[in-house]
Order: sequence, then C-alpha cells, then structure tokens
Amino acid sequence: MNYKIKLEIFEGPLDLLLYLVKKDHLNIYDIPISKVTEQYLQYINLMQLLDLNIAGEFLVMAATLMQIKSKMLLPVQEGEGKEEEQEDPREELVRRLLEYEKFKEIAENLRQKETDQREVFKRPKTEIDSKEAEGKEVYFEASIFDLINAFSKALKDVPKEVFYEVVKDQFTVEQATHDILHLLLVKSKVKLSELFAKSKNKMDIIVTFLTVLELIRIKEIVARQDQLFEDIEILRNKENIIPYERRDERGAA
Repeated sequence: MNYKIKLEIFEGPLDLLLYLVKKDHLNIYDIPISKVTEQYLQYINLMQLLDLNIAGEFLVMAATLMQIKSKMLLPVQEGEGKEEEQEDPREELVRRLLEYEKFKEIAENLRQKETDQREVFKRPKTEIDSKEAEGKEVYFEASIFDLINAFSKALKDVPKEVFYEVVKDQFTVEQATHDILHLLLVKSKVKLSELFAKSKNKMDIIVTFLTVLELIRIKEIVARQDQLFEDIEILRNKENIIPYERRDERGAA
C-alpha cells in the first residue's frame, strides 16, 4: 500500500501568521500584535476582494488577534500582586505557532526521507550529472502569500478606486492567459511586477493576478524567487524548484 503524507502549504491562518513573522524577521516569542493584526487583516481583505475561497478559520483567527490586541491595550490593575506576573495574552498564540512550525518541519523531514528512498532505486549519478547539478541555479517557490504581497504593492501604484465587487470576465481572463503564455514564448521568464506594470487600471491588475493563480494551479507556469521575499519571476513549468516548506532563513535578505 502506498502511504503518502501531504502537507498543504499555506492552507490555514497559522501559515499566514508564520509568513508575516518570517517576512519581517519578527521575534516569534515577542510578536508585535498590533502590527501583525493590521497586516493579517490586509491580507484577508485582499483575499476577499479577489473572491478567493477563504476558510472560516481565517476569520476566527482575525477575531482572536483583535481580542489579543484589545487585552494588551488594557491598563494593568493596581490591586494585582507584584509577585505574580500577569499572563501574556499572546502566550497561547505563540505556543500554537511553535507547535505548528514544528509539525511542518517533521512533515518536511518525512517527505525528504521519501524522496531519498526513491533515489536509491535510480541509476547511479555520473560525473556529468554531478557537474550539471553543481551548475544548476537554485530558486525558491513563491507562496500564495508572496503573490498576494506583490499584488498588494501593484494596487498601491495606481490611482485609488473603489471596488465593490470583482467581476471575472471570461474573455478578459482568456486574453490575459494568451498574453502571458505568448510572452513566455518570447522570453524565458518575466517578473510579476512587469506583468502588473502592463495593466491600465486596478481591474486589469486583478484579472492578471487571477490569471497567474489559475496558470499556477493547472501547472502551466511556476512562480519563483532567487531569495526569500524578493521579486517574483514567472516562467513555464519546466524547471525544478524548491517547495516552500523547504525554504529556510538562508535565502532571506
């Protein structure tokens, strides 16, 4: 029987919180709750704007963060004993984040062992294979939140407009698909920021972004970074890249 352990990357709110902590190099034991809450809500708003399927857990976490933020704003009661320290409202959240991060590390180690075991039955590596592997560039897979972060920056670069609803025009998405794939026939890779720069307004940016997500979903293209949290490059799906769960702080700027 074929047993498989699959860990969906960034499928829940804890994934988003870990992303925010690592992106800004925050101390996980002393999380600036006001800053993280504000950024978390911004991502939720963008996901809702794009009509992405947001699980209820994301909204529950948003309420939890706001509750923790409120507790930390409350003044210390004078009547409380000095010997007994007040419980940090962030303590439970930090514990959950650390446990979840450890779980992801264990899952990745098991996945790596599975990969190593498969390599045992492959032909021995030749000297040519070794040289090719040494000369091959290493990239990191861009996560959904990396993509949303780039999308957010693109929206800030155009005049402010109010969007009450995202209208998905099938023809427009098809045209954007054609344009992106045709561009990748001319160029081996293109920066996501370049695709956004070609947009005339916010709606074009939204359609471009949704198209990129769909092309990634159907494995037509990949989104990668040469360093963590850096510019995202889009290219046809033909190169090996490191999954997000294998990334570590070595690639961070």
